[in-house]
Amino acid sequence: MREIVFDTETTGLDPREDRIIEIGCLELVNRFPTGRVLHHFVNPEGRAVHADALAVHGISNADLADKPTFAQIAEEFLEFADGAKLVAHNANFDMNFVNSELMRLGQVAIGPDRVVDTLAIARRKHPMGPNSLDALCKRYNVDNSHRTKHGALLDAEILAEVYIELIGGKQAALGLEVAYEDEAASGGEAAAVTVEIGRRPRPLQPRLSEAERAAHEALVGRLGAEALWLKRPPAG
Repeated sequence: MREIVFDTETTGLDPREDRIIEIGCLELVNRFPTGRVLHHFVNPEGRAVHADALAVHGISNADLADKPTFAQIAEEFLEFADGAKLVAHNANFDMNFVNSELMRLGQVAIGPDRVVDTLAIARRKHPMGPNSLDALCKRYNVDNSHRTKHGALLDAEILAEVYIELIGGKQAALGLEVAYEDEAASGGEAAAVTVEIGRRPRPLQPRLSEAERAAHEALVGRLGAEALWLKRPPAG
């Protein structure tokens, strides 16, 4: 299973008028980082960076003057993301900007079926919140001490760690899965693997001493005839 964890920084909040100025992507395969990343600062083609946005990410128009436009990096982004789920925190925000940029170029928008929103996962798992990326880092002991300003690639790297914890931690990625060759042959769906656990050839020896067993029976005897403990099914 291939996923692309990504983040964007923008000139403002309105995807109809504002533009992407930074995009950072990180590849996961079976929920493990592969080391492949895609990162670009992007020239917003005359759109000024709003002061509130500048306070968040610290990227000015002067910083972007010599950077490529989205049109110049769009094909590279689409190739990097091809066939993968796209994972983002508050994904509607980032996807609205990505799709607005793609549609300006006459490209097909990326459908919601390819998108995983970690904010939605966090809200289901921790309904009392808070569920900002910084709050989730604190909850899951993910180091974000170097995050003094928002940055697309840095935030994608942090989000990848948080995402793995959100879906069950690093051990969740160690589950039994079919090899990629088998997965591709079956149309991209991982087959279920059944593991049969056999009986022990000999039962384990009891760990209770006779004195401990007698003390337990005496305690149970004092609980009364209606004690739930007396209604338990017999051992074995």
